[in-house]
Amino acid sequence: MWTLPIEIRNLTSGYDGAPAIENVNLELREHDFLAVIGPNGGGKSTLFKTVLGLIKPISGSITIFGEPPSTGARNIGYVPQNGMFDSAYPIRVEEVVLSGLRAYKGFRPNYDREEKDMAEKAMEYAEIHDLRKRRISDLSGGQLQRVLLARALAPLPSILMLDEPTANLDPSMKNCTYDILRKANSEGVAVMIITHDIGSISHDVKRVACMNRRLISNDSPEITQEMVNLGFHCAPEFLHTLGGCSDE
Repeated sequence: MWTLPIEIRNLTSGYDGAPAIENVNLELREHDFLAVIGPNGGGKSTLFKTVLGLIKPISGSITIFGEPPSTGARNIGYVPQNGMFDSAYPIRVEEVVLSGLRAYKGFRPNYDREEKDMAEKAMEYAEIHDLRKRRISDLSGGQLQRVLLARALAPLPSILMLDEPTANLDPSMKNCTYDILRKANSEGVAVMIITHDIGSISHDVKRVACMNRRLISNDSPEITQEMVNLGFHCAPEFLHTLGGCSDE
């Protein structure tokens, strides 16, 4: 039976019983590359945390390949914002990437040869193999972002979810990140990305959704006026083609 990578129906979720997002309906499809945009505080990260099973929904449902997040989330590789990761922690690159395989490792004290090979391949994929013995505290922001991406890729996920993966990166590092995502997507990984940087990845995105407590999605990469009205008092710079900004 064919099932969607992610299917969200009538989802309301939040914190301590107070909704942060309401009545959200969204699908992530096979081979999809979906960008989720919207203002700060609009609920984008809440949506991701609920899909990952970190927050229990108030109502509605989420399935990941037909399973609830408690079991289906094993199909997801997650890349958090750089600011959510302690870059000063004394750990080496290869150890960070191996940590993405904890579900494989279970309670065993050491990683086996297969798991180490998976981490090696992920580092090669993300073009950081030469950094594997470096401490993460010695890395640039762009290098650390690729480490986190390699960690997410190590268990060979069917879905990648990324929260602002290019925030505060220079243009060359952004391009490197998108090159890796483009390659993974072309090989069948469904990608769902929170971003304020839709202008620079418009050639990769296949669909777009706008989140501001509720959600509007489009089956194309075009940002509609309805999305602008939902998500922004004044259209951000990358929406300039839709017209000027009015304070009315």
